[in-house]
Amino acid sequence: MAAQDTLVMRGLRLLFLLLVLVPLASSSSSWSTMHNNNWAVLVCTSRFWFNYRHMANTLSLYRTVKRLGIPDERIILMLADDMACNARNNYPAQVFNNENHQLNLYGDNVEVDYRGYEVTVENFLRVLTGRHDPAVPRSKRLLSDEGSHILLYMTGHGGDEFLKFQDSEELQSHDLADVVRQMKEKNRFKELLIMVDTCQAATLFSQFQSPGVLAIGSSKKGENSYSHHLDSDIGVSVVDRFTYYTLAFFEKLNMYSNASLSSLFNSYNPSLLMSTAYYRTDLYKRSLNEVPVTSFFGSVMKTVHTAAAYTGLSAPPKIEAPVLMENDENHRIMSENEHYLVKDDMQDTKEVHCPYHAWLEILQERLKDADADMLLRYGFGTMVLLLAISTWLSTKPL
Repeated sequence: MAAQDTLVMRGLRLLFLLLVLVPLASSSSSWSTMHNNNWAVLVCTSRFWFNYRHMANTLSLYRTVKRLGIPDERIILMLADDMACNARNNYPAQVFNNENHQLNLYGDNVEVDYRGYEVTVENFLRVLTGRHDPAVPRSKRLLSDEGSHILLYMTGHGGDEFLKFQDSEELQSHDLADVVRQMKEKNRFKELLIMVDTCQAATLFSQFQSPGVLAIGSSKKGENSYSHHLDSDIGVSVVDRFTYYTLAFFEKLNMYSNASLSSLFNSYNPSLLMSTAYYRTDLYKRSLNEVPVTSFFGSVMKTVHTAAAYTGLSAPPKIEAPVLMENDENHRIMSENEHYLVKDDMQDTKEVHCPYHAWLEILQERLKDADADMLLRYGFGTMVLLLAISTWLSTKPL
């Protein structure tokens, strides 16, 4: 009987530990998903000279996110790259998004990751899911993680639930929804903002189900997206209306601005766009008024919270011990001070080496990199097994 009681007590102790471990495992997942980096995937799905504006759209967003702080190594740029050196271009090696020609978008600092016939639906899906051939260099990979905010911008010709890639293939809405689901399952982002400038852009978002996804399109179902203006020297339109007014919003900002996503979305005027900008926010739980646009379009400033004041590079104060004792009174005062110092040190030591706190810190440290779902599964499975054993032992006749 005593042996059975001992086994039951051991089972209950293990059950108690598991009840402590499960909430810690859940909280560890929240620690590991702190927002700590931003990525941008910018895709021009068109080619040929008459689609000049789509390349200008993409290069304009590329310039904007770089200016706001996202470095080139965290930007994946996909475009046909056949405009700057096209025989019809009166401005060789230059691309403009305005007829005043004051800003050359195709400068010395443009790093194109996928160009020409590399811009395919397959490569696009491989970039988002991370399923690359081993020979693909790191510079062409989206190396995001569960703490990443990703901006996905796409522009080109589209229709009802599809986006054309270079007039040879199509990306369907269910393809986009599936790849977003895979990204979420593989912890490749914390939050994802998808921005699409094409006809009937809203239809591409119809099948999203993954949490943490925010989507905005230049037009609703049945609506077209229009170019902004024609450049008579170049001979074609050089920017689309939705992207033009997006750029107009960001030109007023810098990387330290606190403008919210709500202010960006509210800046789109249907009469100027000649279409209705559409937002899908049901999968995104944060209030748009509280999310700065730099959370997706800019840099991430890492902040470290400390209990003590920042001391910079200053050295710690030096404590010099006295060499001479002038009298017994000084000796008595110093002895009392040493007594209080030792007492304080002992209290500090007790706080630091408290067994419960030390055990909890070690446990939390080990759980930081653990898979919360795996711990939950094993934890509940072990709990059920222990309860079954305890029940069997308690009911077993002597």
